[in-house]
Amino acid sequence: MTAFTDPQRDDRIVEFARSELFERTYREGMTLVEEMAAYLDGPGRAAARTLPRLAALAYAGETMRLTTRLMQVASWLMVQRAVREGELTPAEARSETYRLGDRSGPNPETFHAMAQLPAQLVALAERGDALFSRVVRLDAGIQGEGDGAHGAAGQMARLRAAFGDPG
Repeated sequence: MTAFTDPQRDDRIVEFARSELFERTYREGMTLVEEMAAYLDGPGRAAARTLPRLAALAYAGETMRLTTRLMQVASWLMVQRAVREGELTPAEARSETYRLGDRSGPNPETFHAMAQLPAQLVALAERGDALFSRVVRLDAGIQGEGDGAHGAAGQMARLRAAFGDPG
């Protein structure tokens, strides 16, 4: 499948920013940011004090990674909202400045220490990673990246071709 033109990307960005999917993702993302902040300021702080040295290091690393990811998600969501509100153009939103950062998964070296981390942090990390992965897919979809034969854009292109619409 060929890459989308800039006007096609712009249309997809605006369409997404006005969608119910965006609204749900926005609410979920902002709620998770608030939950993470409340956890780190309260129960997480107390739990971290009781951890053995290696687990405390893993805790620090995991909270930094998760906080960074959630801030990237929140920033990306705010950009989409700014498009919806007319504060940013879709072309501005497509800028690398507003794209998500590191898209790698959790560090496998911390998995052995995850068993020692507080259950609430592990649950927040799992939810944060799932949300981040979803936002990465949403971003790729509205940018017209990685749609391939199995993505929604690929399926739409096949439908258009089947019905004689060149797209």
